[in-house]
Amino acid sequence: MMDGMGGMMMWMVLWGVVGLVLIVFAVVGIVVMVRRGDRDRDRIPGAESPDEVLKRRYAAGEIGEDEFLIKRAGLSD
Repeated sequence: MMDGMGGMMMWMVLWGVVGLVLIVFAVVGIVVMVRRGDRDRDRIPGAESPDEVLKRRYAAGEIGEDEFLIKRAGLSD
């Protein structure tokens, strides 16, 4: 049979594990919310796609043809 100290140690370990599990759930929840927020931000009505921004910047002369082609190839990856 466990004496008082053994039982108390068991409860301390158990609550430590419960605390770690809660911290893990909180971190996972925050990561999921941030990633979901990034996806939702991409769906803003009227917002330009990255390809449209690139074409507009090339047409406006902000970037040259070489940079345009390199960046466009990077978008298709």
